[in-house]
Amino acid sequence: MEKILIADDEESIRFVLRKAMEKKGYSVDLAEDGIQALEKIKGERYSLIFMDIMMPGESGLDILTKVTDTPVIIMTAQDTMKNAVEAMKRGAYDYITKPFDIEEVNILAARAINAWKLSKEVAELKREIKGKYAVGGEIVGKSEAMKQLYKLIGKVSASDLTVLIQGESGTGKELIARAIHYHSNRGNGPFIAVNSSAIPKDLLESEVFGHEKGAFTGAHERKIGKFEVADGGTLFLDEIGDMPVDLQAKILRVIQEKEFERVGGNKPIRADIRIVTATNRNLETAIREGRFREDLYYRLNVVPVIVPPLRERKGDISLLAEHFLRRFRDELDVEEKGMTPEAMRILNSYEWPGNVRELENTVKRAMVMSSGSKILPEDLPTAIFGEPHVKAARFKSLDELWEEKLKTFVDKGDCLKMKDLYDLVIKQVERPLLRFILEKTKGNQVKASEILGINRNTLRKKLAELEIDANGNPLPPKKPGRKIQRGAR
Repeated sequence: MEKILIADDEESIRFVLRKAMEKKGYSVDLAEDGIQALEKIKGERYSLIFMDIMMPGESGLDILTKVTDTPVIIMTAQDTMKNAVEAMKRGAYDYITKPFDIEEVNILAARAINAWKLSKEVAELKREIKGKYAVGGEIVGKSEAMKQLYKLIGKVSASDLTVLIQGESGTGKELIARAIHYHSNRGNGPFIAVNSSAIPKDLLESEVFGHEKGAFTGAHERKIGKFEVADGGTLFLDEIGDMPVDLQAKILRVIQEKEFERVGGNKPIRADIRIVTATNRNLETAIREGRFREDLYYRLNVVPVIVPPLRERKGDISLLAEHFLRRFRDELDVEEKGMTPEAMRILNSYEWPGNVRELENTVKRAMVMSSGSKILPEDLPTAIFGEPHVKAARFKSLDELWEEKLKTFVDKGDCLKMKDLYDLVIKQVERPLLRFILEKTKGNQVKASEILGINRNTLRKKLAELEIDANGNPLPPKKPGRKIQRGAR
């Protein structure tokens, strides 16, 4: 329940507001003067404060400067409007004049409390996001390569320099870009990402800079581009190596002049943004081939950040796998699962051409495919489980195992001279199967019959034929019966 403080030296005002707020379901505290109001604010957490601007002890204006995270509605008389304006300058949420309409007050109170709730949610979200892109959040690794990367992120975040992040696909370049943003002094501003390779070339300029109405066929209204949306924050240009050369020239101008124009427009727009770019291409090769501007490259590559591929940080594979297991447990709403040592060994021996993204998808798939609490090697994709360098560790299929056993069994004699081989082999299969199931069901023949999909009487008959007791143990050999001599008494 939201709690409201009403601070006013007039008893009638306190009475009317208290009745109105309690009728709406709020809990209400009262203060008769400024000193009492300040004591309550220090000792209690309020969702909203109604405060008279002129009170004995300490004025509402003085108290207002000491309230940090609670909306304050100032109450004032007509002849103190100048003070009300001053209160708004000092951070009051709004003001009401006496006498006031109680319905308007109710609407204003609800709006102020909703704004307070939203600000709390935004603050919490920002804390979560900052934690997510911190070491131990989404960025995982303790290898020496990652330790050096963490140090670089810390140094880069403190400045406003342009950054070029280079690394193979799937290494987590956008995660690094977000980490740089959220740990910088622009962390409270927007982070806007644009993938240069995912947007058609004829639409990319409009997407980045925006356009004016009528700028081209289909431009029915003005569009705000990513540069404007990112104002006060960071613009992340992913796959910058795929950007058309003519658009590269306009990006260079923005970096140099700190302004741009919308497509079809002629009014310069200031750009207070930090530019972070990323690529999986060799830009120096692209420069030699005429596909990337050399002057733009040197503008972007002020601080180069190299993200190592996963094969160069093998020690982080287990950490990453465990991280994804925890994350997908909640996302997929499945029971907690772990990797068997053999499955983890296979993950560590794989080269991961798709880097962290491939490992992430592999763990997610394995969690879905696994039927138990442990992920087995056979739950891994064939591309990983069947790799030549891990084939020695690969589990063989049931068909392969039976074929090998059968060859060993048959090769003991000439199969062409055998008779009743089918029944002989089936009994060899049935005996360990029945013993295994009876052991698992602790001798419960009803449950064992259900698992095997056979009638209980059939199970009993099989046990007798195979000389197995109800617990799956071999029956003791029958004692030879005593022969009675003919004519004996």
